[in-house]
Amino acid sequence: MGAMRSLFLSLALLVAPVSSQAETLVGLVVAINDGDTLVLQVDRQRHTLRLSGIDAPERVQSFGSRSMANLGQWVFQKQATAECATRGGEGISRCKVLVAGMDVGLRQLADGMAWRLQPGDEAETPEVGLAYQQAEMMAKLRRLGLWSETNPTPPWDWKKLRR
Repeated sequence: MGAMRSLFLSLALLVAPVSSQAETLVGLVVAINDGDTLVLQVDRQRHTLRLSGIDAPERVQSFGSRSMANLGQWVFQKQATAECATRGGEGISRCKVLVAGMDVGLRQLADGMAWRLQPGDEAETPEVGLAYQQAEMMAKLRRLGLWSETNPTPPWDWKKLRR
């Protein structure tokens, strides 16, 4: 019985959210770096944030500037709340960003301006994963944004080709 309880506790710790490391930031979006990266100013400090769950085309890639402009239309100079769970490379946090209650990563997917990261690339709830998957699928079916191209190249493949 003790071994079963220990195993259960170990499994529970593996699937439990990492809320103790999560950080919530509230501020003004002051810059858009590309279709999935923005700068949030909280008081006098600027935080570079990547939208969790998505990957947008690079700026010089096909649809890169349109993706960046699309993100800007939804968030630039607007109050935003960022729920940051992970810190990625170069000290940039991966965050779910909300503007007026709207998940802007989900909006980028719905507008056909980004790819959904593969499940397991980031921690997400099943509900968020399903919403992101459905938004990407609907954009593909409607041939919106980057899906208007015959075979758009995801940024992770595009970067490999450039090396």
